[in-house]
Amino acid sequence: MLLEKIPEKEDVQEALTRILPYIHQTPIMTSSNLNELTGARLLFKCENLQKAGAFKSRGACNAIWSLDEEDLDYGVGTHSSGNHAQALARAAAIRKTKAYVVMPRNAPSVKVAAVRSYGAEITFCEPNLSSREETLHHILEETGAIEIHPYNNYTIICGQATCGLEIFQETGTPDFILAPVGGGGLLSGTALAAHYFSPGTRVIGCEPAGADDAYRSFKEGKIQPSFTPRTIADGLLTSLGSRTFPIIREYVHDIVTTNEASIIKAMRLIWERMKIVIEPSAAVPLAAILEEKICIKGKTVVIILSGGNIDLEKIPWVTKNQ
Repeated sequence: MLLEKIPEKEDVQEALTRILPYIHQTPIMTSSNLNELTGARLLFKCENLQKAGAFKSRGACNAIWSLDEEDLDYGVGTHSSGNHAQALARAAAIRKTKAYVVMPRNAPSVKVAAVRSYGAEITFCEPNLSSREETLHHILEETGAIEIHPYNNYTIICGQATCGLEIFQETGTPDFILAPVGGGGLLSGTALAAHYFSPGTRVIGCEPAGADDAYRSFKEGKIQPSFTPRTIADGLLTSLGSRTFPIIREYVHDIVTTNEASIIKAMRLIWERMKIVIEPSAAVPLAAILEEKICIKGKTVVIILSGGNIDLEKIPWVTKNQ
């Protein structure tokens, strides 16, 4: 049964127990070089090493395993640019139910291929929220599938909060947790986890300046739509939802933005110094630190590396020969 209210402390604890057989408890890594560069103790929660390559597996697994067998008779449906699509398709395949996924026609090819590999049925749409929602609505009406929204869903939020719970179990009470923000599922879940398990930790959302609707929403106190977002961080193009925004407004301490050059620089630093693959969205928190948008000198800072699904033919700092 999917949650109909903001997850409570016990819901998050139960979610972690529920999904543990189907996810990785991802490692926390450090880099002395990046510590020296930033003047802080940085701890990287490596959700790029998660099942299906991103934190989204937490929410998707929590949603799928919250449903009874009869709930899954007609399958599940969602819209997603990639990471939630992969995670839901994988979870549905494990539970032997059908997954219907609406993806924008410009979704990264590596993510489309991964969704197909898990057996989901993909329908392409125009790259905007209204087209996504309309296309999915028709599919749900035709199939009877249950919608599993990528972020505006309390069961999904609860699953994403398990990342924060793991962090606090391993690190105690860090001064900050930084998470990228698109639709707000990870950020709202992280904020709830901090509220319940480490209230002394400040939670900061990080967003590309070219897709700054969450920043504007947070500052203006009401949801601001995302019009033609332009950023290399393709996982952060969606707007906040009616369920994620109130949690973010209540429990997140700040949202900051960062430019494209800094995102690419941060991504390259992590690839080069830590020898791990992350996608651009995951680099946004470190980019904000490099731009000194947050005062972290001498502090312990956890950065959630949200995912590692990137098209290796489109690495941003690689220039192909003419």
